Amino acid sequence: MMKKKIMSASKASLVLLLCQMVSALDVPLDSKLLEELSQPPTITQQSPKDYIVDPRENIVIQCEAKGKPPPSFSWTRNGTHFDIDKDAQVTMKPNSGTLVINIMNGGKAEAYEGVYQCTARNERGAAISNNIVIRPSRSPLWTKEKLEPNQVREGDSLVLHCRPPVGLPPPIIFWMDNAFQRLPQSERVSQGLNGDLYFSNVQPEDTREDYICYARFNHTQTIQQKQPISVKVFSMDSLNDTIAANLSDTDIYGAKPVTERQPVLLTPTGSTSTKVELRGNVLLLECIAAGLPTPVIRWIKEGGELPANRTFFENFKKTLKIVDVSEADSGNYKCIARNTLGSAHHVISVTVKAAPYWITAPRNLVLSPGEDGTLICRANGNPKPDISWLANGVPIAIAPEDPSRKVDGDTIIFSQVQERSSAVYQCNASNEYGYLLANAFVNVLAEPPRILTAANKLYQVIADSPALLDCAYFGSPKPEIEWFKGVKGSILRGNEYVFHDNGTLEIPVAQKDSSGTYTCVARNELGKIQNEVQLEVKDPTMIIKQPEYKVIQRYGQVSFECIIKHDSTLLPTVIWLKDNGELPGDERFLVGKDNLTIMNVTDKDDGTYTCIVNTTLDSVSASAVLTVVAAPPTPAIIYARPNPPFDLELTGQLERSVELSWVPGDENNSPITNFVIEYEDGLHEPGVWHHQTEVPGTQTTVQLKLSPYVNYSFRVIAVNEIGRSQPSEPSEQYLTKSANPDENPSNVQGIGSEPDNLVITWESLTGFQSNGPGLQYKVSWRQKDVDDEWTSVIVANVSKYIVSGTPTFVPYEIKVQALNDLGYAPEPSEVIGHSGEDLPMVAPGNVQVHVINSTLAKVHWDTVPLKTVRGHLQGYKVYYWKVQSLSRRSKRHVEKKILTFRGNKTFGMLPGLEPYSSYKLNVRVVNGKGEGPASPDKVFKTPEGVPSSPSFLKITNPTLDSLTLEWGSPTHPNGVLTSYILKFQPINNTHELGPLVEIRIPANESSLILKNLNYSTRYKFYFNAQTSVGSGSQITEEAVTIMDEGYSEILFATSPVMHTVRPTFYKVQPLYPRIRNVTTAAAETYANISWEYEGPDHVNFYVEYGVAGSKEDWKKEIVNGSRSFFVLKGLTPGTAYKVRVGAEGLSGFRSSEDVFETGPAMASRQVDIATQGWFIGLMCAVALLILILLIVCFIRRNKGGKYPVKEKEDAHADPEIQPMKEDDGTFGEYSDAEDHKPLKKGSRTPSDRTVKKEDSDDSLVDYGEGVNGQFNEDGSFIGQYSGKKEKEPAEGNESSEAPSPVNAMNSFV
Repeated sequence: MMKKKIMSASKASLVLLLCQMVSALDVPLDSKLLEELSQPPTITQQSPKDYIVDPRENIVIQCEAKGKPPPSFSWTRNGTHFDIDKDAQVTMKPNSGTLVINIMNGGKAEAYEGVYQCTARNERGAAISNNIVIRPSRSPLWTKEKLEPNQVREGDSLVLHCRPPVGLPPPIIFWMDNAFQRLPQSERVSQGLNGDLYFSNVQPEDTREDYICYARFNHTQTIQQKQPISVKVFSMDSLNDTIAANLSDTDIYGAKPVTERQPVLLTPTGSTSTKVELRGNVLLLECIAAGLPTPVIRWIKEGGELPANRTFFENFKKTLKIVDVSEADSGNYKCIARNTLGSAHHVISVTVKAAPYWITAPRNLVLSPGEDGTLICRANGNPKPDISWLANGVPIAIAPEDPSRKVDGDTIIFSQVQERSSAVYQCNASNEYGYLLANAFVNVLAEPPRILTAANKLYQVIADSPALLDCAYFGSPKPEIEWFKGVKGSILRGNEYVFHDNGTLEIPVAQKDSSGTYTCVARNELGKIQNEVQLEVKDPTMIIKQPEYKVIQRYGQVSFECIIKHDSTLLPTVIWLKDNGELPGDERFLVGKDNLTIMNVTDKDDGTYTCIVNTTLDSVSASAVLTVVAAPPTPAIIYARPNPPFDLELTGQLERSVELSWVPGDENNSPITNFVIEYEDGLHEPGVWHHQTEVPGTQTTVQLKLSPYVNYSFRVIAVNEIGRSQPSEPSEQYLTKSANPDENPSNVQGIGSEPDNLVITWESLTGFQSNGPGLQYKVSWRQKDVDDEWTSVIVANVSKYIVSGTPTFVPYEIKVQALNDLGYAPEPSEVIGHSGEDLPMVAPGNVQVHVINSTLAKVHWDTVPLKTVRGHLQGYKVYYWKVQSLSRRSKRHVEKKILTFRGNKTFGMLPGLEPYSSYKLNVRVVNGKGEGPASPDKVFKTPEGVPSSPSFLKITNPTLDSLTLEWGSPTHPNGVLTSYILKFQPINNTHELGPLVEIRIPANESSLILKNLNYSTRYKFYFNAQTSVGSGSQITEEAVTIMDEGYSEILFATSPVMHTVRPTFYKVQPLYPRIRNVTTAAAETYANISWEYEGPDHVNFYVEYGVAGSKEDWKKEIVNGSRSFFVLKGLTPGTAYKVRVGAEGLSGFRSSEDVFETGPAMASRQVDIATQGWFIGLMCAVALLILILLIVCFIRRNKGGKYPVKEKEDAHADPEIQPMKEDDGTFGEYSDAEDHKPLKKGSRTPSDRTVKKEDSDDSLVDYGEGVNGQFNEDGSFIGQYSGKKEKEPAEGNESSEAPSPVNAMNSFV
């Protein structure tokens, strides 16, 4: 190798050639030399070890080699000689060992599978290739299989298996649809490394018929397709609809909604697995999980970090990829799948093995007779490879003996070699994962010296630069090189020359007198040769007149000068640049011999102009700035930044001070306000300028304070109102003398990183602060409060020192003092540090828990002795967790909670506890190292609290006067439930709330039927649960009773969840009067309003009306007495009106609105019939007749008149139509002839919820006789038909009794 860096780039290739020759790696590639020197064979090109070929193309097995004389080639196949002359399909290329097996003309690739090895041989030895395994690629078809459709419920996981055919090499797998579009993949749906398609959870949009797996075989350029796979996803809504269509409304049905699930790993299975990968390969680890919501995958390496620059995540972080793995990557890798419900994990134990790899591969040896040498073959692997040697392709144990050769494991030692010792040696390093094979020849040559550098070669250099004179040589034994100057000069020696091992002579600083003839002489025991070269040293090129900064007015003319001086034998070229680019192609730019002129200057010409002078040996340049300004209409004063100061001078040099003076530059019409002085430390920070001081603009000298051991240069910058000038040229350098350091390191700390050490750190001094060479630090320490001497050590310029073998967590006094070659800094101050912490030894004792209320507890403990803390006491941690709920007695997943109490506290509060639960806790002390042992678990229980709100409140089965309420128990009862409290109140049309009713319900109830509610009325319900502590939060709901038309009472109702317990009935007293059936009969200018009323007696009514659609206030008319009709007069003909009826004294209670329209206006000759006396009389007579009929009907009803049942049934062909009373939809009252007391009403609703109003005028009395027709106390009919059937007997029943009306009604439901 060269002793110094070669400075001439033009000589680099030749120097490299000489390095190769001298180091005996190879014979120099000089064409003339190669023609004369013998060389053993060297394999230059061969096919890969594992060679997979296309069975449709010719097989080409490469084997190329070089050598002198040219080598001959032979092949073995499967360990035996392969005679290519006997196989017409096999040929060998001329002057090559490459085999061509003709497959395209009838040959079969399978017939030529096997292990091939090439041997290249000449008279100097034999080189062999690797074992080349030939295998034709295969792309088999998919096996036939019957694929069943996949039917899966929404939210479940699914795996679609690909199972591609086994090919060579393995195929590339991808999934597409029938339209050859790739199936979209995401965190939820992705393809595994095995090619299967994984669904973490399926969604309805996953339903399709064309999931197709494709396998692409790259070698044969073929793609195989699996049969399409069908996936049908059943959503919960469609599943419920399907079930409901096949079950009656009394069957229990309803699929469960999509339930969220915590993650479960689909692949790999189990909790652990193993993986073996080879060094240098790509490690791929995969985890795919099922779950809803879709789990997110995270990877960690147990006990270590994932390699920063070699780790990649693929397939939505389901695949961990580590490239270029090494043995250090072995270990346990954990994948964690997590969603909002929990997590799952899998640990993959990775072992990195290694096929053999080179540490030192054997290298070619070129030796001369009688010399010694070694071949070294060192390889590593896991397991460690076995090393074996071959000589010319034959195991060295059975190779011909060579007395100069000795094998010592991985080394062959050669002693006193002779020309017959030339051979090619093979080193084989192998283990179970592969092998390495390297050829290295030993070429014993006896050659006189040869000089390869051309004779009389001319070298030209610039004065004061290095000169390199080449003398490339070859010889065996290696020649000795000597240099002479001149024909009869003496041998060159001394420090002014450098002699390189490759024969090159270097003159570090060539001067003009270095020019001349130099002779290189090479000699060995076989001969001597010399060569002459010429050196010319030229004068450097200089710019003696540089371009200067110019300010020019727009449209003016400017010129830059560039006058040069150069060696007369060199031809210079001058190039001008603008802003480091070419000049604009503009005729305004004129380039002269030594100047650049710009005519008619514009604003675009503003910039930096550079003059570059090039010769064949050197290059120089200089630049100047052109500033273009506007041409003022009249001469004006130009204000600019000042010119830089100049003529800087240093005087009065002392050890710690110097005086600097300067001459100010032009002020440019703006006075200089101040000067800025900067300095450069050429010793420690060359090229970096620092601020030193500032002085007023009237001052041109300054006394500067200096530091020791600094190589100062100064520059000055002038400042005016326009800006700062360019810096001045630097002053001369001034190196101050060295001195002791003035200060010590700052921020000294002592903190242990392990229990038995003390790490002392500090902030090092800068080179500027060092004050001299040899900066070091004296680190001292001693244990505090112990009568001990200081222990000191002097360390290099570092910032850390580790003291080992210290006791655990004891205080130390520490100090760090700076020193250099001249002495120590002042005595440093001491700081207190501590050795390393260890985990606390004992747990807190006497742990007590005081339960304050159902959600808060206070825990007490005794402090631990400070000696047992073994570190800085940071506080105490309380671990607590819920064991079980005392109300449910069911355990659940334990989720520990942690509270940290800083400092030396002895108590803490535990908030957020769940009432009526059993808890455990323990306490641990914490220091900087971690946590100590836990105290024994302490059990405590929280008292009862108020419950949470009921889990749900549903109001179902609305009827005319009843509602069914169903509820769920509280999610958190927080105790033993004692009862439920139901409150409700009606809401009128103006959203005002009525009286509040409260009901207490036993805790074991889950439903309730409220009876006797107002029809078509909205109610608001407030529902909450109670424990012995009090009432919990309430849940509210609103519901409306139905209109009266077409409904009858439901005797028994169940909720959609099908309660098997009969619900509780609760009758409610009527809360409001009713005004309903508001009807109008309108004429031209008046309207008759009538209504029906139920409620307290002696109520006064009023009628409100107004124009429909108008925003005007309602008009109000008072009704005299308690009549249920009223005549509105003075209406406008042909107008739509709105009307409603209200009751006085009942705030906010009114009927619903009704709309009517008055008749059109009639001709004036028409007479208003309503005002005629005869019409009024007729109406009074009709009213009197109606009154009489009503009295007769009332008397007839009280006498219990009855109608034949059979006739009533025959009168109604539709069995869904049942007799009902028209006014309120209830069965008529039945009264005993003796006491005439009305019984309670009952109702029943047909299955289709409809009743024909015109057919519902009959009473249940029609189906009864005497007292045999009875009602029970809740209004249901319990008697049987008492009327006898005279026309036809009962069908299918020998008894003469008629069926119960309850059964009859149930048959309609």
